[in-house]
Amino acid sequence: MVNVLKQYFPMIRSRGEVLKDISGNERLWELYLSWKEEQQKEFLDFCTGIKGVKILYDSFFKEVMDPDSAPERLEELLSLILDQNVKILTVLPNDSTRIADESSLVIMDIVIELADHSVANVEVQKLGYMFPGQRSACYSADLLLRQYKRVKSEKGKAFSYRDIKKVYTIIFYEHSPKEFRCCPECYLHRAAQRANTGIRIDLLQEYAFIPLDIFHSILQNKGIRNKLEAWLTFLSADSPELIGQLIQEYPQFKKYYEEIYTLCTNVEKVMGMFSKELQQLDKNTVQYMIDEMQDELDAKLKELQESEERLEEQKGKLEEQRGKIEEQKGKLEEQRGKIEEQKGKLEEQRGKIEEQQDLIAKQNAQLLEKDADLQASQEEIRRLKALLCGMEENRKK
Repeated sequence: MVNVLKQYFPMIRSRGEVLKDISGNERLWELYLSWKEEQQKEFLDFCTGIKGVKILYDSFFKEVMDPDSAPERLEELLSLILDQNVKILTVLPNDSTRIADESSLVIMDIVIELADHSVANVEVQKLGYMFPGQRSACYSADLLLRQYKRVKSEKGKAFSYRDIKKVYTIIFYEHSPKEFRCCPECYLHRAAQRANTGIRIDLLQEYAFIPLDIFHSILQNKGIRNKLEAWLTFLSADSPELIGQLIQEYPQFKKYYEEIYTLCTNVEKVMGMFSKELQQLDKNTVQYMIDEMQDELDAKLKELQESEERLEEQKGKLEEQRGKIEEQKGKLEEQRGKIEEQKGKLEEQRGKIEEQQDLIAKQNAQLLEKDADLQASQEEIRRLKALLCGMEENRKK
């Protein structure tokens, strides 16, 4: 297989040459054997040009982008990101009490003071923090407070808030947090505080977020379209073909790569740099897993609390329904009592009615008997009248 990068950088050595240097030094050989197999392969791949060096690692970035020895490189990059002319005045000590400093997911972090005395923090996160907005705001506030204390100490009684300058927070993500996935066509997000009325109030804190995983998706489809994209390709691409394309289109980056591959000929130094990065990455990965597990735990705890609240609400509703049922049951018992009372009265009335019916029947029987006697009497009267009439006729004759 053709080694694309060796065509541009003849100082790149073969795998056998690099391993010979390592195995010839007992300490380096022990260090090499302490790495995992995939880490050994990664180290040999970038030393031999099979893949590009990950320049965003702290040691490699500061080697090629050192703001003290070659400030113009970082100045150009920041000018493109912030869309303004940037000049570096000095590098500031990064000694803040940053959030979770002992378990940071940051793989590169540098703080610089610009020519207008504003402050810029440039950092790289391999695995993006959860809550990126909140975290960035807290760290930006910390930098602003550091500047305030430093300037106030320097100025003394002559201090004025006009002396406080902007604080820029610039964050590169190798694997960006989920918040950035909703904009798959954007790899640069600038943020600043603004008043809704449009009045001009300088609130000092500005941000730039660069999700490199999203940038690479765009790069694969559209290629390198401008100088900023050329810089982002230089910082994050490890494909030899892509690096070759970058050098062809933007020759200035060839010099930067030459410095890196010249550095790779110093096996002892570059192994020390790589080992330092591995230690930080291991710690980062563990912390990221802990954070993810904590996030999952917090989510499940929230779900449990919500379930308990729903159960309590349902329990309250059931108690309320039970109360209504008991109330209805009481009313039904009351109605049943009234029905039984009415039933008793009906039975009593039925008895009286039956007594009246028996009395009526007796009276009817008596009437029938009297009617029969009356009819017999009437018949006897008719017979006597007939007899009387017969006697009267006989007497007349």
